[in-house]
Amino acid sequence: MNEQSEPNLDETFDDPLADPAGDIDRLTAERDEFRDKFLRALADAENARKRADKERRDAEQYGGTRLARDLLPVHDALSRALDAAGEQERAAVPALIEGVELTLRELSNVFTKHGITIIAPQIGDRFDPNDHEAMFEAPVPGTRAGDIIQVMDQGFRLHDRLLRPAKVGVSSTPAS
Repeated sequence: MNEQSEPNLDETFDDPLADPAGDIDRLTAERDEFRDKFLRALADAENARKRADKERRDAEQYGGTRLARDLLPVHDALSRALDAAGEQERAAVPALIEGVELTLRELSNVFTKHGITIIAPQIGDRFDPNDHEAMFEAPVPGTRAGDIIQVMDQGFRLHDRLLRPAKVGVSSTPAS
């Protein structure tokens, strides 16, 4: 008869009752580690969701920034055409002038619809580096340093982002 030796159970299996306090401590530490990993993964997922939501909103609001910047010279050209038209031109070709005015008005309506606002500084306003770009400085009697003395181009803003600053001349008259 083939005699097989029986395995010693004490050698192959840990005695579950040998150190119950150690097992509880080990399981508690493992549970705490898994809880920490779970909470971190949950926080990472929430942050990713918030980031994706913000990126989606930004894409909706600012996705047309390049197109908007490309249309600014069109607005400038139409405005300059109207500014250059004197009384003689207005009398000679009133339909053309009216067409340019209507086109500029329609372009302005489209800008408004898509959140583009015009930055239109006036002579005498204070220079604001957030909205204006100083093209030159000159001392002008009767003004204070930092006053706008000339407006070359209007600026534009898309929602809360600057598309193009208004181009202005600024007084450099020293304080008296």
